[in-house]
Amino acid sequence: MNRVVVVGASAAGLAAVETLRREGFEGDLTLIGDEPYAPYDRPPLSKQILSRTWREDRLPLRSDEDLSALNVELRIGTEAIGVDTRARTVKIASGEALPYDGLIVATGVRPRALPTARGHLLRTLDDALNLRSRLEPGRHLLVVGAGFLGAEAAATARGIGCRVTLVEPAPVPLAHAVGEDVGRMLSTLHSERGVDLRTGTGVAEVIDDGVRLVGGEVIEADEVLVSVGSVPNTDWLEGSGLRLDDGLVCDEYCSAGPGVYAAGDVARWHNPLFGTSMRVEHRTHAAEQGMAAARNLLRGPQGRPFAPVPYFWSDQYDMKLQAYGYLRGHDEVALVEGDLDERRFIVAYRTGDRLTGVIAAGIAPRTLRSWRQAIARSAAWDEDPPTPSEPTRRAA
Repeated sequence: MNRVVVVGASAAGLAAVETLRREGFEGDLTLIGDEPYAPYDRPPLSKQILSRTWREDRLPLRSDEDLSALNVELRIGTEAIGVDTRARTVKIASGEALPYDGLIVATGVRPRALPTARGHLLRTLDDALNLRSRLEPGRHLLVVGAGFLGAEAAATARGIGCRVTLVEPAPVPLAHAVGEDVGRMLSTLHSERGVDLRTGTGVAEVIDDGVRLVGGEVIEADEVLVSVGSVPNTDWLEGSGLRLDDGLVCDEYCSAGPGVYAAGDVARWHNPLFGTSMRVEHRTHAAEQGMAAARNLLRGPQGRPFAPVPYFWSDQYDMKLQAYGYLRGHDEVALVEGDLDERRFIVAYRTGDRLTGVIAAGIAPRTLRSWRQAIARSAAWDEDPPTPSEPTRRAA
């Protein structure tokens, strides 16, 4: 293998490039990114960047010197528009076709827009800087969608003194993912901080001075942030023969086809630990999968299945949520330690007869690591909880 192209210059793509060099690949290496920036960290956009506690020069994931040491051709501000898997070339917007022996797709996701295509989105540094320039104490921000990103942006805006309205069509925010009790706790957290939380109603359209709800009510706001989910960036792969289904579909080795691997938010792969196909949109996972995809590209038949315990976190006000495992599609939720009202707790998730996930706040890292280990070894649900205090499990 002499030439590898990595498309997507964020956490997953950077991890893939670094792993290729660390594993001894000495051939030509190209990293393509459509933004005009070298790889940078995205989680701070909705928090430290929006709140002005960080300058944007803290975001780069590596220094210019570190990138130069990788001996990689970095093509930033370059859009990949197609791939020919037979000829093994990636076509870019300039019309040039870049040959590859191995291709790693790490193109991530883009925000889902409302039909009117109005309102702010929050995915890129430019998005964050644009919204930040418009947020000042006393201004009214309306956030459409109370998922993790929308909730974090709402918390940040309250922290700088904005009025905030948060609109969510589900009766309980995030209940489908974390369960109703945890979702209600998050709702209470925002209400206590002065957020006007509107649940069970959707936004029909963003208008010049706010939004119009599905029922016709107009809520005026100075700025509107649309945070209603994401779409995998796979349009450029249409017609390639690669399988696309809410992401680029891969096997347990992150392989999408001969010589083609995928990593990060765009990759839908079979996770053998949980026995299901999943696509994970979290920073830590992106880096881990970027490393796995690079290793398996180099090792071929000697590669290893990628079977992680996914991890994510969310900072909202002074509470840090941390989660391990696969929470979606759970059959049961149980509070195993602490108290949700006190925001110090561990909540566990069952799928079938297995412990498949845990979410916590205010808990020592050592305790959480023991839960992660239990998930990794496919612990039975009826085993004693892996905590020093061995609390009694009760229904949440």
